[in-house]
Amino acid sequence: MRSWWMVASETEARVELRETDLPEPGPTQMLVRVRAAGVNRGEFIIGGLTKAGTAKPLGIEGAGEVVKAGAQVKRFAPGARVMGRFPGAMAEYVLAEEAQAMAVPEGMSWEEAGSLTTTYMVAHDMLLLQGGLKSGGWLLVTGVSSGVGVASLQIAKAIGARVIGTSGSREKLDKLKALGLDVAICTRQADFQPQVMDATGGAGVNLVVNNVGGTVFAEAVRCLAFEGRLATVGYVDNVLKAEIDLQALHAKRLVLFGVSQKMTSPAQKADSTRAFAEQMLPLVAAGKLRPLIDRVYPFAEFPAARAHMEANAHVGKIVITA
Repeated sequence: MRSWWMVASETEARVELRETDLPEPGPTQMLVRVRAAGVNRGEFIIGGLTKAGTAKPLGIEGAGEVVKAGAQVKRFAPGARVMGRFPGAMAEYVLAEEAQAMAVPEGMSWEEAGSLTTTYMVAHDMLLLQGGLKSGGWLLVTGVSSGVGVASLQIAKAIGARVIGTSGSREKLDKLKALGLDVAICTRQADFQPQVMDATGGAGVNLVVNNVGGTVFAEAVRCLAFEGRLATVGYVDNVLKAEIDLQALHAKRLVLFGVSQKMTSPAQKADSTRAFAEQMLPLVAAGKLRPLIDRVYPFAEFPAARAHMEANAHVGKIVITA
């Protein structure tokens, strides 16, 4: 089968198309014929999900049809449409753990299913499992036009929260107003706190999703309300250190947390999959939550899809179809 791989050095992450053997599923696994897979920026951050001097199959989410199921698989049979966080999904076939797989809702396209799980499960983790965002609360998303940013916006609006988003592109912000973005701040600088406080009547926001990194971290802390929370999910600015206002952290009872699946156990991954399926898939099935697809590329054009992502030209998800 054909599979996209990444070879990482100290300075670059190079992709190459390889011919590999068709894998055999273990007792709790399924062999899935991949129909669509989402492109995710985090895979290409050397030192993040990828270590220098290594090579690995690409893809962390996908959707497709079950071809063969292991002896202990109970929920899915050959022919079932499944989606999930499937490592190595940027390939024609992938092995998927049953505990991390979900049934594709009726009427959902392969492109939507293949791009749902990573960003939307991360957003679900940040907003609901750890962030405690409630209906009527305020959410601030830095870099709101990213895949995780758009997912956070959509989930927040689905539960009745209000959303402030920052982006350096007025055009991107205008597109997101159609998804319910309440306050659009056009900036790439750490200068948005006055507008955030003005929008919230001086109270600040209940939750910040920081997609950008260290350059806006201190400003994001300044935007938090009493008992506010700040989720760090990305660092596209490559700035990995930032000032922390300990007085504000102390006096305002703030919570700072990170969101990553890198070190979670299989049991934790299974638990988060189950929680997402229970809480979010009904919204997907009802048509209230659907991925915003920016562009779809055929399997052979994965390098072009990566270039489109790294040009920061997209709003929402970039998808590969196989």
